[in-house]
Amino acid sequence: MKSLPYTISLDLALSGKGAVPRADFDAARKACAAHLDGLRRARADGSLELLGVPSRRDDLDAARPVAEKLLHNTTDIAVLGIGGSSLGGQALKTALEAHDRDGPRVSFHDNPDPFSWAEALSRLDLRTARFVAISKSGGTAETLMQVLTAADAIDKAGGGKYLKDHFAVITEPGDGALRKFAREIGCAVLDHPRDVGGRYSVLTVCGALPALLMGIDVVALREGAQAALDAALDGAESAPADGAALHYALAQEGRLHETVLWAYADRLATLHGWWRQLWAESLGKDGQGSTPVGALGPVDQHSQLQLFRDGPGKSLYTILAIDTQGAGLAVPPQRAQALGLDYLAGKTMGDLVDAEARATAQTLSRNGRPVRRIHLRAVDAHSVGALMMHFMLETILMGRLMGVDPFDQPGVEEGKVLARDYLKGG
Repeated sequence: MKSLPYTISLDLALSGKGAVPRADFDAARKACAAHLDGLRRARADGSLELLGVPSRRDDLDAARPVAEKLLHNTTDIAVLGIGGSSLGGQALKTALEAHDRDGPRVSFHDNPDPFSWAEALSRLDLRTARFVAISKSGGTAETLMQVLTAADAIDKAGGGKYLKDHFAVITEPGDGALRKFAREIGCAVLDHPRDVGGRYSVLTVCGALPALLMGIDVVALREGAQAALDAALDGAESAPADGAALHYALAQEGRLHETVLWAYADRLATLHGWWRQLWAESLGKDGQGSTPVGALGPVDQHSQLQLFRDGPGKSLYTILAIDTQGAGLAVPPQRAQALGLDYLAGKTMGDLVDAEARATAQTLSRNGRPVRRIHLRAVDAHSVGALMMHFMLETILMGRLMGVDPFDQPGVEEGKVLARDYLKGG
């Protein structure tokens, strides 16, 4: 079994002022053991498709020629989707896309604001722009609106007979509207796994195709996810089970109104959006759940730490940090000393970020806020894949402990139906 590319410490959550009582944590962890066994059985019999995704390669083989065609003679690739069809890809872009990469610009268009979408289409060279549309059901209204208006713009620009070269579609098999559109214009279609919901789909072709377009190592991404999966289900201890148990013990005490993911790296900033949907949509049911909050350090030390430290105090904080010591530009010693800034003399920006991440964890802990620390050794495809699998498993196990289905989303479906009714009524 490969070692994990991150370490997790619960010491500040299980000791000191405001600690989660050890007996409550141990009881929650014991209750989680049965759900871990359920995941092991699901992996063995294939009943939970998500657990088989990291070891697959056939879908990547199918996606590569689609990616190659999209990349040919292209200036821009716009990824169209919403929620789980987009947030995972956005997180991968921020974390892993090389800034000096040769190739077309890859952009994500999720929120269907009428003004920003019209502006985006007006900026694109419709002769060379390509569009990747992702919708599991094939009936997502927001994505279909983007697809149909983009196709209309290309048609009006004189490129209607070449539509098949401008689009690629990811949707589940069947007669969904998006697949019908793909058949009508003859563009490439990749199958969205039927039994993997959008918010769990980042490791599937939904995340893999955009990743290929951005030059990201998708095999390494899945190998990292596999390492986390194996460690969680086969190791002596399960980090996702411990994370779920920690959250559950706090919830049982009435001390989990929010759970905060505080990342100390710009490259992990959009991971928040993906994680927030995963947690909120999976667990906010039957009057239960906790609000997921994203924070970015050190900037949010200047905007949210006051509330986190001295507010209601019903949150769990996860400080997500990377190796930054010695990284970045250093402050010239003489100038710093002349200004009376001896503590900055010769220090790098990375030294400052490292110190502030540690200080934030200690400040919260000393004031009775439970803190979990995750340290990521590097931000690369292997480590990001592992971290994403960790959070997916943690969310599933938390749902099992809560007694809710972590895979459905009845509230979202109700909203979709009402929106359609309003559109039909004018």
